[in-house]
Amino acid sequence: MTTSHTLTAGTTLRRSDPYVVDGTQIKEPPTTLRGRFRFLGPGMITSAAVVGSGELLTATALGAQAGFMLFWLVFVSTFVKVWVQIELARWTISTGRVAIAGYDDVPPRLGKRGWMAWLVLLMFVQFLTSQAGVISAAAFAFSTLFPIGGEPYSLLSIGTWVAILAVAAILIHIANKYLIVERVSTVLVFVVTAFAVAMVFIIQGTEFAWTGADLAEGFQFQIAIGAMGIALSMFGLTGIGAGETTAYTYWCVEKGYAAWTGPRDDSADWARRARGWISVMKVDAWVSWVIYTISTAAFYMLGAAVLHPQGIVPAGTEVMTTLSSIFETGVGAWGAVIFLLGAGLALFKTIVANVPSLGRQIGNTLAIFGAFDWFDQVKRDRWMRWIMIILPIVWGAFGTIVSSPLPLVIIAGVLNAVFLIGVAIATLYLSRTQTDPRVKDGKATTVMLFVSAASITFVGVVGLINIF
Repeated sequence: MTTSHTLTAGTTLRRSDPYVVDGTQIKEPPTTLRGRFRFLGPGMITSAAVVGSGELLTATALGAQAGFMLFWLVFVSTFVKVWVQIELARWTISTGRVAIAGYDDVPPRLGKRGWMAWLVLLMFVQFLTSQAGVISAAAFAFSTLFPIGGEPYSLLSIGTWVAILAVAAILIHIANKYLIVERVSTVLVFVVTAFAVAMVFIIQGTEFAWTGADLAEGFQFQIAIGAMGIALSMFGLTGIGAGETTAYTYWCVEKGYAAWTGPRDDSADWARRARGWISVMKVDAWVSWVIYTISTAAFYMLGAAVLHPQGIVPAGTEVMTTLSSIFETGVGAWGAVIFLLGAGLALFKTIVANVPSLGRQIGNTLAIFGAFDWFDQVKRDRWMRWIMIILPIVWGAFGTIVSSPLPLVIIAGVLNAVFLIGVAIATLYLSRTQTDPRVKDGKATTVMLFVSAASITFVGVVGLINIF
């Protein structure tokens, strides 16, 4: 039996279990916008996961390819995806359940499990390859600035920095407390966003200064002939992804939105509380969208303003070395140092957010397949701690030792494309069959949900076609 406690805006993970929605933790939702801002938090963790490798490496490279012409697509691609995120979180608050538990309900079933549960199990491969790349790229940035053993790109230096970052991630999360994740993510998000915006304005003092005309060109909503492939890549790689959408439901639960709403019943009080906490969640999601869209736009502008005019389209970690050398030439050595520090921090922030996010998804999936009882808080915490110790170690070792594991990268690409499609389908299914109709919004929101799901599905299908 859980015990109820007096809650404050900052109180999140308690002796009471937020995953057990039994009515002992009910709390009235705030009714004003100012009051809702006091209960934000899950979106900061989402922003920490989003604004990292995808934005620093990918958005910059896309800007280098397309110039300012596709700048408008940054805002469209991030905006469209939020609707699936909000709808899945609405289902979570309505039912008190988290995404992967819901995915298991989506037909057709394969054996005793839903097909999406099997897919998430396979997604461990994608988690391995993607996060191994992120932690090795972060180590690359820090090793460039502070080489260990003399040579910055030696196995010794890169490997040592990977170990340092892995240990730091473990120490941050060893306590397995939501409040720590939220606070660390919030600080890192604001630091990295400030860094990205600062870099955009620092180049104004160089030959690569951008103008109002450049921005006007970027908002003409045009796609040049031959740029459709870049546009599709940009839509798929910027903004919130399937993994972040899934993880957001766990953070909404651990913040307390579902437990504060209470178990669903037919009463008007429950519907009022549910709508109130869903309103808080929506503010949280949109604030998160503003933050990671600003960061994404800033990194895209760096590529469009600095790299595109020179015809330079770097890939992977070349983005960091290329831009740092240009900053060094344009504004001095301090510019390169600031850029590499910010880049390393941005990438490390992704690891800090994804260790607990992916740890919860992996743990919940293992629980669904019978490894342990997810609702036994002691066992769940024990599993979470071990998973969050193992993940950085495995990612770090894989990223250091294995160079471009092509078969795994291809498999990961296939799984990620299918996962995108699966999350869109699952969200529509769960919304239609399990979300209480009393907490849904109007027709306009429904239309945007279908546009969002259709767009995500389309990008996933195109991704599969490109892979094969």
